Amino acid sequence: MKKIILVTFLFFVSSWLIAQDWPDWRGINRDGIWNESGIVEKFDLDTIEHKWSVEIGSGYSGPTVYNGKVYVTDLQTSPKQTEGVLCFDEHTGEKIWEFRYDCIYEGVGYPAGPRASVIINDGKAYSLGTMGNLFCFDAENGKILWQKDLNVEYEINMPIWGIASTPLIVAEKIVVHVSGGNNAGIVAFDKNTGEEIWRNLDDRAGYSAPILIEKNRKKVVVNWTENSLSGLNPESGEIFWRFIWKTGSGMSIATPVLYDNHIFVSAFYSGSLLIKLGDDYTTAEKVWQRCGESERKTDALHCVMNTPVIIDDFIYGVDSYGELRCLEFATGDRIWEDQTAVKRKRWANIHFVQNRDKTWMFNEQGELIISELSPKGFTEISRAKLIEPTKKQHPRGVVWTQPAFANKHIFVRNDNKLVCADLSKK
Repeated sequence: MKKIILVTFLFFVSSWLIAQDWPDWRGINRDGIWNESGIVEKFDLDTIEHKWSVEIGSGYSGPTVYNGKVYVTDLQTSPKQTEGVLCFDEHTGEKIWEFRYDCIYEGVGYPAGPRASVIINDGKAYSLGTMGNLFCFDAENGKILWQKDLNVEYEINMPIWGIASTPLIVAEKIVVHVSGGNNAGIVAFDKNTGEEIWRNLDDRAGYSAPILIEKNRKKVVVNWTENSLSGLNPESGEIFWRFIWKTGSGMSIATPVLYDNHIFVSAFYSGSLLIKLGDDYTTAEKVWQRCGESERKTDALHCVMNTPVIIDDFIYGVDSYGELRCLEFATGDRIWEDQTAVKRKRWANIHFVQNRDKTWMFNEQGELIISELSPKGFTEISRAKLIEPTKKQHPRGVVWTQPAFANKHIFVRNDNKLVCADLSKK
């Protein structure tokens, strides 16, 4: 009897250890890495059955998952226009709490809804809306702990597509791309009170989420704005290094990628940039920068929303019209191009997530693809439809939202619903 109890206990402990929440943009470390095992290796059908589905409003924000709950934001236009922050039960889809606030969009293109993901930290949920409404909630019950109207307080120089960069928690601070005047391009607040701690840069915000990198006990916040790629001291906001680079139409969207002491970024009009970091990441130098003649005659990689994945010294990403490309990391030279992963369209998109040796792709047609990427090419293992594209995000019908991969399930939304599907190996 004792042996059975011990075996049962070890089973539950081991199951818990390999479970993985998704509490932040692109996962725990913002790196698009999904470490769970026991995942399906091939889809049985050409469509994926939903475990549950709930109605929500439109929006671009990807869901996040933590402690049995799923968080997402949306836009409702009737009976009046409001942005909402919603929390659902991870297992059933039952709504746990919802908070809505009036939010009229002014000067924002593609006004389908909020962009930034809700982030969960120390029992708190942080939400940043399209017009700069920043909230800190009790993650359990939705009680507002503090809030700020950044547009009023900082006179936001509004990006073309609104405020979109998911804030970053660093110790007791929350770092926000405010796009404000008076050197308030980037502002750090006390995560518990909302009090301003530091501000720096006159940059207009892009849409790229900052990341935290660390080496030799030195931490650096990497920020990619419309005007520059920079590394700031998270304690003081001091500039460690900065590369001036004004991206066309402010299309700094992809998340910076850290790989082998380098940072890689890529933009639709402006091409790609690779920098090499110093021994403690507080210095940096340019390795290469490449840009094509136009959005059709591109060089290296001109990403739109997709954040590339780098594997064994090769970069994989989606170019301006949906071309899946492989580049040599050291030079940016193209190794191959494939046009089967997503339909060829302007701004065609795939979100990448790496699970061990497999690259999972979620394309804008709502298809989930299991693949392997290598210098030899793109190997499609399995593909199935997960969710239908909708037309509020873009008139042609797309799903531009980054999914969440948590606890052997996938969570994704379009403009009218949030769905959950089981990806565990049966």
